[in-house]
This record gives sequence, structure tokens and C-alpha cells, in this order.
Amino acid sequence: MSEEFCGLEEITIRNLGVIESASIELQPGLNVLTGETGAGKTMVLTALSLILGGKSDVEKVRTGSDRMVVSGRFALPQSLITELEESGSEIEDGALLITRTITADGKSRIQLGGAPTTAGRVSELASELVEVHAQSSTNRLTKPAFIREAIDAFGKHHDLLGVYQESFANYQELSARVEQLRRDQKNRESEIARISEFMKAFTAVNPESGEIASIENELVRLNSVDELQQAVSLSLNTLDTDDYSVTSALVNSKRALDHVAGKDATLDALTQELGDSLYNYQETLGGLHRYLSALDVDPSRLEYLQERKAAINSLIKKFGEGSDRTLAFEELISRAQASSARIQDLEGGSARIQDLERELSTLFKELSKVAAKLSAARQETSRIMQEKITEEVHSLAMPHSAIIVEVQSRDVKSISDLTIHGADEIQILFTSHEGAAPGVITKVASGGELSRVMLAIEVVLASVNRVSTYIFDEVDSGVGGKAAVEVGRRLKLLAEAAQVVVVTHLAQVAVWADHHLVVRKNESGLVSVSDVIALTEAQRSVEIARMLSGQEESATAREHARELLGMVKEA
Repeated sequence: MSEEFCGLEEITIRNLGVIESASIELQPGLNVLTGETGAGKTMVLTALSLILGGKSDVEKVRTGSDRMVVSGRFALPQSLITELEESGSEIEDGALLITRTITADGKSRIQLGGAPTTAGRVSELASELVEVHAQSSTNRLTKPAFIREAIDAFGKHHDLLGVYQESFANYQELSARVEQLRRDQKNRESEIARISEFMKAFTAVNPESGEIASIENELVRLNSVDELQQAVSLSLNTLDTDDYSVTSALVNSKRALDHVAGKDATLDALTQELGDSLYNYQETLGGLHRYLSALDVDPSRLEYLQERKAAINSLIKKFGEGSDRTLAFEELISRAQASSARIQDLEGGSARIQDLERELSTLFKELSKVAAKLSAARQETSRIMQEKITEEVHSLAMPHSAIIVEVQSRDVKSISDLTIHGADEIQILFTSHEGAAPGVITKVASGGELSRVMLAIEVVLASVNRVSTYIFDEVDSGVGGKAAVEVGRRLKLLAEAAQVVVVTHLAQVAVWADHHLVVRKNESGLVSVSDVIALTEAQRSVEIARMLSGQEESATAREHARELLGMVKEA
């Protein structure tokens, strides 16, 4: 894992099911959550689902409480921090807090970094933060988009896919242009006249993108010159007068400290800070003087800007579309840029249509070639990928199972044979034993098999997947013994590439944890803050023994627990 951790740092829960109040701190690597049946382990995943924009469920509000509050703190990559800060979310120390509140009467509220938002917006963001795996989530294996994206990520097809999609978009754009031209031939003369009138008016004004905001900003400044001069003059008089000068005060203060330089590192650091402040202050002071000397009213400039603004507004009023003035203005500029080609198309008549159709045919041939290259790349990647996934599946106590990543590429004869994603239909097939006919995985595999296949896929894709946290529930369903050990081993392997959080009831999985948390109910049947515990090594032996036999004091179970923990250390 990288030195700069990105992932889920903490989940806080209040009044959710049996959990009265709990705070769960998570770490990089493999986090395992265990506890007795009914202790609230799955409530942690319920909380996370709500935090990530899942469906509101008022029945989960603890009986007798007026509201449930759950929150998650996520350490984010810089790319997401920038995006969220621009949208108004508050990021503290590189971490984002998502909070979900559900009242007993069913009202739901969600906040993203302190700013109100929607569950849908959070759900979109969640796909970049967390991958949740439970038996209910394995239906993604039937979704072509998931499989296609997995193949393209694993095979590093992004550049080739980008070339294809650009070519596809160019074809679609030219095709739409040809269709529009065919329709407009009936009203060719009036259409040319309409565009010419617009272009004449546009050329007379000749506006530039962003000009409205620039003009209005300068007008505000020019109309406020007296007020600006007074403010800057007052500021300068306060900072730098004959009776008192901030510059002199700072210089004298710095000089006094310079006399004892080198005698105390702490004071030296403060002296350096004072020196930096002096430099910054002098730069600002100079900037204020320059600003004041340049601040002047040019009556002709003011008149020009007012006339310019009026001309642009008149153009927008006559030819603009929509109620948003800025958007209408920018659309006019885009329309003007396309108008020359549009007039050329119309004046060309049927001959121009024929020229564009030939160009369209050439584009289609190029597009077909790129689609064929993309299909070939996916075919090759699918073979490598299915071999690696099958190897992982064999290691998860399914020695006779096989995964087939099937890529069916259409014979491209027309544009209808292509989509924005290419010419391929992709699906995952599965067979549980030799000689069996492969079938759609969700129809022929059991729940436990599906969970292990998803784990195998994530291990194979770990190096190319963009999410920083994986959550697993029921991944060990229907397994035990050696198979459970291998599930734990694979989770540990995945945790080398990303943070992994696992809820498990199997000791053979729990022993692989880097960070082991246990959830316990108190005598009242509830879970409070003190009932979610991060275990020490000694405490882990006791918990592993309980998971093995149901009895913490069993000498045999404790010996087996030590044996399992020792196995992991030697692995």
C-alpha cells in the first residue's frame, strides 16, 4: 500500500438496530470484524450502505429513539479532494465526512463534507471510493458493462478504446450533419438567409468567449474608483505614516532577534517566520502602492465598455436561446464557429451531400478497423484474464471449476452493428466440474461459489481497479477448513493493493487480519462505544478460540487458535 493512505478511516453509528452508539476505526490493510451472532456485525455494513447513499430504512432506527445517525470518514486522493472542494464540500486534513440521518418518522438527510446533498450524488461518489461485496451484489457478474470495463482495465485498452470512441463520435456527428442537410434542402434558400443574417450581426459585434464577465467586472471597478481609492489610501495611511510604520516595527523586531540567532532552534524558526512575514508584507505594501497609482477613471473607456455591453446584450436578445444569458452567449459563439461550414453545406446542394456521404463512408471503414482491433485486444485479454481468475478460483477450494470470459464480436456491416463501446457482447460463464457445459454464472453457481468468484476477480483486477476500499460480507459463506484458509489468504493478498474490510464468522479467515475488531453486546442486549474493541495479539487468540469452538476457555481451541495465527506469521 502507498505511504499516503486513501480509504475508510472511521464509521460512527448511533441508534441503528442493536447498536446504541459505536465508533469503529479502520486501518490500511486487512480489517476483520467478528462477534457473536446478533452482536451487530451486519449492522456495521448496514450503516456503511446508508452512508454511501443506500435506500433509507426507517425500521433500522433503534426502538425508542427519535433518529439514527451514521457517518463515515474517508481519506481521499487529491483528484477527488479538488473536485469536492470546488462543489462546496469541506475537506479536513484530506478526509471527507459523509453523514446520514434518518428520523423515526422516515425523513432522511445526507451531508457531504458538511454540505447538504442527495443520496444519488453520494451513490455516484461511492463508486469511486468503495466496492461492496455480498451475495446480493454478485448480480454485477451478469452486467455486460462490469465485465467489459474489467477486461478493458485489465488489458489496458484505454488508449485504443479512446481512439475508437473518438472515431465513433466523429461518425455520429457527420451522420447527423448529413441528415440535417437532407432535411434542410427543401428550405435551403431561407436557411441560408437566416444563417447569413445571424453571421452579419455576429460579425459586426465579433464577441469573444468570456467577454461578458470581463466587461462587467471592469465596469464595476470603473464605477467604484472613488470608493476603491479611499479604501486603499486609508489602508496605506494606517500601515505606513510618518508617526508609525509597520515596516519599521517588523524590521526592528527582526533585527533584535537576529542578535541571538543560533542559540535556540525554536526561536530561530520563529525568527525565520517573522522574516517571511516581513517579506510578504513588503510585497503587499508595494502592490497596494502600485494599485493606487494605476487606479484612474478613463471616461472614454467607461463609455466604450457600456456600448460594448449593450451591443452584446442586443445580439443575445435577438439570436440567443434559453433564459441563462451567459449560456446563451457562449452558444452563440459556438453557433457562429459552425455557421461557415453550414452555409457551405447548404450552398453545395446535392453535390455537397454526396461529398459528405463519401466522407462518411471513409469514416465508417476507419471506424470498423479500429473496432476490429479493439475486439481482437479484448479476445486476447479475455483468455489471459479467464486463466488467472480460474487459477484463483482453484485456490479457493474449487479445484474443478472454470471461468470462461466470453467475447462475442459482431460482424460489422453497418453502423447499427456498433455502439459507443465497440462491437462486442461480453459475459462470464462458469462450470463447477469437468465435463459440465458452461452456463451463465449467476444461474449455475451457488451463492458461496459466486462470492468466491467475485473475490478471485477482485484479486486479479486489484492492480488496475480504481477503488481504495473493498468491503466483503458473506465471502466465506458455505466454506470451511482449507477453503476458508484460502479465502483469508486471498483477502490478505488483495489487502496489499487496497484497504479491505471483512465481516466474518470463520476463524480461518479472521487470523489473516492486520487489524481485528470484535463487536459484543452488553448485558442490556445493545452495543455501545465500549463494546467495539480493537484486539491485541493476546486478545486475538481468545477471540479466534471462541470462533473455533464457541468456548473461549477451551484449551484445545486455544491451541488451535495459536496454530492458525502461527501459520499466518510463517506465510
